[in-house]
Amino acid sequence: MRLISVEPQPFFRLRYLNAARGGGTTSELLPFHRGTVDVLPPPLEGLVLAADLQGVVPHPRTRESALLGVAVVEALSALGVPALKTCGALLAGDLYSVPEANRRGGFGDVKPVWSAFASRFRWVVGVAGNHDDVTQVRNLPNTEVLDVSVVERDGLRIGGVGLVAGDANKPGRRSEAEQVAGLELVMAERPDVVVLHEGPSGPEGFPGNPALRAGTGDALVVCGHVHWPSARWADDASIVNVCERVLVLTASPPRAPAQRRRRSAF
Repeated sequence: MRLISVEPQPFFRLRYLNAARGGGTTSELLPFHRGTVDVLPPPLEGLVLAADLQGVVPHPRTRESALLGVAVVEALSALGVPALKTCGALLAGDLYSVPEANRRGGFGDVKPVWSAFASRFRWVVGVAGNHDDVTQVRNLPNTEVLDVSVVERDGLRIGGVGLVAGDANKPGRRSEAEQVAGLELVMAERPDVVVLHEGPSGPEGFPGNPALRAGTGDALVVCGHVHWPSARWADDASIVNVCERVLVLTASPPRAPAQRRRRSAF
């Protein structure tokens, strides 16, 4: 499966509360983009990609906060582009926020987000970010949390490596050597798509882990963790970064065969 295009302008924005740098809360807009791939295996009509949904959306009446990912599912369901029961979801981690959205980081249960996606989508596959407690997610039906593993859904082979490279004594981290070795094991199984939380780096302005750059092969790589100026860094790149984005992918319609121009009889 090859990424063809990502529309630079969002077709929808969802307002949410996010922790401001230095403390406090800020109001922000989460962009939803459309994109195309060359092919999707039937019966899939779309794939929804998302990562780093670290915020909350207050209920309009009760003002109780729900994790941003839960509100994303409700918005996608209302938009209907396409029907979610015909779509798979790929989640690239960091779906947790403290309930008050007034402190960055934290570590907590992301089951509500995975449950919301699983209730509407055909299936949900993804990885844990360094802020995600996925203990309760592993018991959910219709979901698969990958970590140095590969699954097949609707003929699509999906590999995944969660967490980030760093101090293994801290939550959500493992050594860089382990992270690279895990990616090599996944790529040896020749997946069509690889979901990472921490992805490879691109050129200047597109940060990431350069140690992962050479190990992704020809697979479509979905990642997050660090924000990119755009979802991908080149038209021919097979890496799509959905940090603080939602990307709805559908198959590009096949081109009609060129018609031969008939010569005039006159």
